[in-house]
Amino acid sequence: MSSFFLTYGNSLFHGTCEGEGEELLICLHGFGEQAEGFSRLARTMGTVFTLVSLDLPLHGQTTWNEGRAFTGEDMQAVIRLVLERQQQSTFSLMGYSMGGRVSLCVLQDMAPQIRRLYLLAPDGLKNNPWHMFVTQTAIGNRLFKHVTYHPQLFFGLLKLWHRLKLLNESVYKFALNSMNKLEKREKVYTVWTCMRKMMPDKRRCKKLLSRYKIQTLLIFGKYDRVIPPVLGVRFMDSTFPCKMLVLEKGHQLLSEELGEAILDNYE
Repeated sequence: MSSFFLTYGNSLFHGTCEGEGEELLICLHGFGEQAEGFSRLARTMGTVFTLVSLDLPLHGQTTWNEGRAFTGEDMQAVIRLVLERQQQSTFSLMGYSMGGRVSLCVLQDMAPQIRRLYLLAPDGLKNNPWHMFVTQTAIGNRLFKHVTYHPQLFFGLLKLWHRLKLLNESVYKFALNSMNKLEKREKVYTVWTCMRKMMPDKRRCKKLLSRYKIQTLLIFGKYDRVIPPVLGVRFMDSTFPCKMLVLEKGHQLLSEELGEAILDNYE
């Protein structure tokens, strides 16, 4: 695995490159993860693809110094730097969890150049009301910042919703584990605020997938209660070329077995 850096404005994006395949696959990771996580796929997929994985802002070795939110235009510009580096004009795209949301935004800007789209337990298929409130409204973002440093009310509401069965056990534990320490809450706040412009239009995405006949593969974990398979069922329809796989896993999908499943469905 080789490592590289791309200069963009005042920022520096870190990426990794693995595999010897002819087809370029750009990989975007989930919240709290980093580019190296996709190395588990390169062991099986590296004969077909050259996998270039990027650290998104506030993750890994990437430094985001623009003093503003990260936008779809920024992501498009960084991908163009990758294409120039790899001497390619087209690419396939893989997004895991938060990276799925970013991938859908890339699709809106670069659909004519995308050959295949792999969405792994992708965020962005459903608008979470809490996420919308704290990222898309000024008052919500201020409240989110307050909760970051004064979490007592948040934990009280979380436990109440759990007792009233408004939250299932998996989502409750996920939220509790994500927010139980100050550094974790700061991470969620800074990342969500930085990435708040990444709001894909699902209807537009479907039209682009149909227009450019982009082969799409949705992959979910059977036991994932945070981003469940039903979201994929609702997203896919007969208007664009799409398959869906449900693996015997939870939310964590990256593995050699996943790589084998993807190659088994490679067309």
